[in-house]
Amino acid sequence: MEPIKVQSEGGLNVTLTIRLLMHGKEVGSIIGKKGETVKKMREDSGARINISEGNCPERIVTITGPTDAIFKAFAMIAYKFEEDIINSMSNSPATSKPPVTLRLVVPASQCGSLIGKGGSKIKEMRESTGAQVQVAGDMLPNSTERAVTISGAPEAIIQCVKQICVVMLE
Repeated sequence: MEPIKVQSEGGLNVTLTIRLLMHGKEVGSIIGKKGETVKKMREDSGARINISEGNCPERIVTITGPTDAIFKAFAMIAYKFEEDIINSMSNSPATSKPPVTLRLVVPASQCGSLIGKGGSKIKEMRESTGAQVQVAGDMLPNSTERAVTISGAPEAIIQCVKQICVVMLE
């Protein structure tokens, strides 16, 4: 099925699909009570957000839409996770806020261009966004894909995801 192309500012005129690997608790946070949170995310971002079924420890969250809708959805997810971290800390003595972490699922064939020659591209992403980016050396079980872990402040994660999308579109 060919994705529909949509013109958007910045010359990124494509429909993208980005997949995230999430733990059950994270998925629960995104779905919200009676699905309210994910419904609001879909409405506000304009992206299609699908969550794989099943009781396995990890589920796939698929976000599809024009690039700007995807970035909006991503921002909402990153800020939701940050909110969860802050809420979980309200009764803990820790003073430093742990970073938000998102895990993308990327085809192994595209990981080379994400890393760049001698790691140049990934290093550039880390420096320009302030996010930590790691591409798993091994494929995910039973798949031709690798996990790309991004962690940092929500703003840094959003910038980093934008750069990853640009690389994947190239």
